This record gives sequence, structure tokens and C-alpha cells, in this order.
Amino acid sequence: MINCLIIDDEPFARELLESYVVQLPQLHLAASCEHVFEALEVLQRQRIDLLFSDINMPQVNGLEFIRSLQNPPYVIFITASPHHALEGYELDALDYVVKPVSLPRFMKAVNKAQVVLSGRPAAPTVAAPEYLFVKEGHALRRVLFAEIDYIEGLKDYIKIVLKDQMIITYLRMSRVEDQLPADRFVRIQKSYIVRLDAIRAISGNEVELYDRSESLPIGKQYKEALLARFGL
Repeated sequence: MINCLIIDDEPFARELLESYVVQLPQLHLAASCEHVFEALEVLQRQRIDLLFSDINMPQVNGLEFIRSLQNPPYVIFITASPHHALEGYELDALDYVVKPVSLPRFMKAVNKAQVVLSGRPAAPTVAAPEYLFVKEGHALRRVLFAEIDYIEGLKDYIKIVLKDQMIITYLRMSRVEDQLPADRFVRIQKSYIVRLDAIRAISGNEVELYDRSESLPIGKQYKEALLARFGL
């Protein structure tokens, strides 16, 4: 079974590809995403064997997205524009399909992927990533977990405070919390998540951090869990 992912900002295009995928027993649709940031979350949660990606999408296009990935899955570009074919094949795309896509043409691309994937050696156990990607301007920025001191929620945005800089990006606290390793980060208040190794002291209802002058508040409902993380 080939675990696949669809990325296309056009609802009709996604629905068409979804209808093709369910007709092919060798494919399993892990997710169908409107934009690359949604797809990135899927890639960070599970192994994807094959990616069906549009190219002309807002903010970050399909080519830029594949270039940003350290270990991208196999990709089949499905796009309305034939002009990026060379770039697509330079990224080792298995196929480049121009819309509108017929079922026979889709099946041809999938058969090509199946041949490649069937000859692939069994994948080793993949270590959990040591980073997350966030949007910064029109690019995807890779942020190492070890560089994060804390994260502050700002309604629909978050502020990621690193050792020597900060990043403000459009992301909800609940979404970023799901991407952080629970054994290395702890939520201390509705608006704050802290890296455990960055905590220097717990003083009353505040957390003090190494090499930082500011203290962070501890929410009443979070304090017991925080103390338990240190065996207190």
C-alpha cells in the first residue's frame, strides 16, 4: 500500500485526485491539503511515500516546498502549467502531469511510482525530527527545538523566542504544541510553552530562564503538572 498525500489549493482539483485515489487499491490517501503548511504538518506526523503536488500555489509553490524538505517523499507534479517540467524533473519528480488529468493518465503516473517504490529497500526506522517548520515571510523556516527557549501565544499568532532572536508567525498554540516533543517542552500557562532545559528556577508562580532577564507566569491549573515534570 502506497501512503500518499495531495496538495492543491483548488478544491475541484483536490476532489478529482481524491476520486482517482480511492479507485486504485494500491493507494491509501493519508490527507488532502489546501496548502503546503498543512501538508508539512502531515509529513511531520507520518511517513508519506508519494506526494501529488500542484506547483502554482500562493505563498510557497510546489517546487519551493519540495526544495525545503530535507528528505522529501517521491513526488508527482500535477499542474496546469507545462512550463516548470524541467525544474520538476531536476527535483527527481517521478512524473509531471498537466491538467486536466484523466484517470488513465493518472494511473500511468501511479504505475510508474509503484515500480520505483517496489524496488525501494525497506525504510529504516525514522528518528523523530529535531525541528519544526514555520512560515517566515514567503519562506519556510526550519527551527531547531534546541534553539527554542519559549513560545508565547498571541491570539492567531505565536512568538517563538530563540536564544538570540524571535520569530512571529501565523500559527495557533494548540497546533504548535502538537508538533513539539512532549518530553522536552511543557505548557506553563495558556499563552506560554517552555523548553524544559531552558528553565533555571521555579519561583512562586513564575519560571526563570537561563540567560534571560524576563520571568514567565505559571497558570494555576498548569503548576502541578510543571512541578511533576521535575519530580517535585
